[in-house]
Amino acid sequence: MNKAKFKMWWDENWLKWSLWLVGIIAVIGTVIGSYVFIFELESFQKQSLLASIPIYMLNGVVTSVIFIVGYQFILGNGMSKMGSNTTKMNVEFLKITFADVIGLDEAKREAMEVVSLIRDHALIKRIGGKIIKGILMQGPPGCGKTLLAKAIAAESGIPFLAISGSEFVEVFVGVGASRVRQLVRRARLLAKAHGSCIIFIDELEVIGRTRTFNAFGGSESNSTQNELLVQMDGIQSGQDNIIFIGATNAEESTLDPALLRPGRFDRKLFVDRPHLKEREDLFRYYLGKIKADPSVDVRRLAQRTVLKSPAEIELTVKESALIAARDQREIVLFKDLAMALERIDLGIAHRLPMALKEKEMIATHESGHLIILYNLHPSQDVFKASILHRGGALGHVYPIPKEERYTQTRPELIASIKVSLAGFVAERIKYGTTSTGASSDFAKALATATSMVWGYGMGTSGIIGNYDIHRARGERIFEISDEFKNEMNDEAQAILKQCERETEAELRKEWGMVEIFAKLLVEKEELNYDEIEEVFVQHGKSRAIPEPRPA
Repeated sequence: MNKAKFKMWWDENWLKWSLWLVGIIAVIGTVIGSYVFIFELESFQKQSLLASIPIYMLNGVVTSVIFIVGYQFILGNGMSKMGSNTTKMNVEFLKITFADVIGLDEAKREAMEVVSLIRDHALIKRIGGKIIKGILMQGPPGCGKTLLAKAIAAESGIPFLAISGSEFVEVFVGVGASRVRQLVRRARLLAKAHGSCIIFIDELEVIGRTRTFNAFGGSESNSTQNELLVQMDGIQSGQDNIIFIGATNAEESTLDPALLRPGRFDRKLFVDRPHLKEREDLFRYYLGKIKADPSVDVRRLAQRTVLKSPAEIELTVKESALIAARDQREIVLFKDLAMALERIDLGIAHRLPMALKEKEMIATHESGHLIILYNLHPSQDVFKASILHRGGALGHVYPIPKEERYTQTRPELIASIKVSLAGFVAERIKYGTTSTGASSDFAKALATATSMVWGYGMGTSGIIGNYDIHRARGERIFEISDEFKNEMNDEAQAILKQCERETEAELRKEWGMVEIFAKLLVEKEELNYDEIEEVFVQHGKSRAIPEPRPA
């Protein structure tokens, strides 16, 4: 143990060992003094006192222990005892490297730059540059912000202190600020011993929201944040080599500007959801941890999980293993993974007792969705069709993106509206009436058409601009007349009517396929991608739109 590490150990433990040493000396001194005093007395008094000494000694020992423990844990460390609120992970215990961080290629590239800055801080000082002090990790939950922060610490070879923002929050004003001081004090000791230290604050938005002030003074979160700001600007901050990493799922605008100014959390690192290739890597990584069928199409799974986080992909693989185990199988099949996705997104399937006529109507409804999605949508395909009850819906047709997309064009939005209306139109063609099952479909179609007109400038009247945001928030940046509103709403309705007519024409042309899929759904209740594709091939049907080129 070198001098710096011994000093750190002594600074952290001197109070405890001093108290125990004083207690032991006091007990020994009391015993020796008692015996010296007793042997000077008469024999009767001596025997009486000797008989009562064990009781006095026991009482003294119990009182001393209670005092020492109470002083150490209640008075010594105060209400802000950080030993139970932070997790110290020494370098030798952090074995996470960038190789263990799967599916975050862009974020890892930025993190590697941070690691190089930490390693080369001596060179940066000689040049006259400023050592990095604060990193803000932003992104959706479950994308690996904490894992990436641990990897930065391990790759840099420095200690890692982790704490959640909620652990600073207390009823009593000043406790959170005291915890910040305790945390930074401990980090300084580790930095002196190891050259540097990382403080990781998860849920930074809990203490980092924009401060509010009133006539009665600031809140507890204000005082905690103020203390954090002061500690980040400490007099010795240039010598301490303490790096703060904050993680948040909230928007950057929710954080106080003082936290984001240069010299604090000024370096941004966005940890986003994985794209197609990263999702493929994640599935291969997690499928490698279980017994999975080698023929599982990882690319199709990656296409099916657009906008899924790494945590959700891990949960999907674990859920598929549970499904296989319940079926008394030792190998996970593709159908297990597909079922796991459905369970996570929509819940467990239920077979409701229903009349054959109602079941056939639901199958016709879903077949209408299937045909229009398969034939007309330029960027989506059919992953699965089902008439089992899930999450309040009596049936589903699950779309799957044909390729990674981040924007939508007008033809794609029009196609989505047609897919939403297809079930309603199919019911009307076959039965001459419709059911309440189209309610959620209408909501989707109307929302898309309204956004096209009000927000995206995709109407046919020539009006452009994003009026939807003003309408939704009730902002009065400019007045919108009732005549203008009626014109925009009429145009949205015209888009719906046009889509309805074109959907009906397509379904009547393909009605034979609608009947075939409706019959299959009544018999099997669910059809997966391969079964759907096979039916189209058997009946010599080709897509009405060309397949996109592979990425």
